[in-house]
Amino acid sequence: MPRPPNLNALPYFEAVARRGSITRAAEELSVSPSAVSQQIKLIEQQLGVKLFRRSGRNLILTLEGELLAQTAGTALKLLTDVQANLRGTPTPRRLNLRVSPSFGVRWLGPRLSNFLTEFPDWDLRVDAAPDPTDFDREVMDLEVRYGTGNWDDLSSAPLVNDYVLPLASPAYLASLPSVDPLASARLIDSARALCQWDYWLWHHGVTTATNQKSILMDRSSMALQLACDGAGVVLESLALAHGELAKGRLVPVTPALPVLTFPAYWALCPARFLKRKPVRLFMDWAENQAGEHRDQIDRLLEEYGLSLRTIDASAQLHPGQ
Repeated sequence: MPRPPNLNALPYFEAVARRGSITRAAEELSVSPSAVSQQIKLIEQQLGVKLFRRSGRNLILTLEGELLAQTAGTALKLLTDVQANLRGTPTPRRLNLRVSPSFGVRWLGPRLSNFLTEFPDWDLRVDAAPDPTDFDREVMDLEVRYGTGNWDDLSSAPLVNDYVLPLASPAYLASLPSVDPLASARLIDSARALCQWDYWLWHHGVTTATNQKSILMDRSSMALQLACDGAGVVLESLALAHGELAKGRLVPVTPALPVLTFPAYWALCPARFLKRKPVRLFMDWAENQAGEHRDQIDRLLEEYGLSLRTIDASAQLHPGQ
């Protein structure tokens, strides 16, 4: 009978498989990278196969590695649960959550202290990354993903809307002509935003110069900071820019034109996860937070005299449609 894999090495392998890096796995396990490398070598020697191949700075699972990774996470959880039962102690309460980086920093981050106050007995792990979650291979309960909601293989529920409008610093807006301010403005776009300048201009029938200067940023946080620094007019959502508008660091550039709104941030996971306590707990809390956020947005819209127009992001957001 073949010997089972080295159980001491299995947590090291599972962490590297999930994080794609020996360094990141070592940080998670609070050990040295050399200790992780040694354990990976041991389990590869025992099994007689290569479990990883290198791709740039990342480690990619081989076919044999994928086969082992499919069961390693489940096996470790089962062992942890059995150990807890044998000791008469409850399994630790933990929520594993993945969110997009800008949403994590600007929307979720300021609210996490509230979550921890309401649920002090829970451990929380938040992974802010743009990559979609592989729920079959990763230890993750739930993901908040930015998009149109078209994920046939996962259960999804709308959580937070985008509220898109042009914003600028008061000083930059004052430097623009009062009539057609966008005609001579430098336009700042967020590369990952669903609603970008080309669609917004077309939708509102606004014409700008063909040689107009523009800036394309990879992250909303960077685009918003540029606008706050007076570099141009950013097309961004109040889901992320609420704080800047509330504090007066940014102001609406075209208050006569409606703010475009649509579901943009979705809570998703496999349907079988919906009965998990961490998922139910977070969803109930997040929906309450989203409701309070909508009330804050409504007050800001009223304060600035802004109107709303709901669009179907899954069918629109393309000029000329």
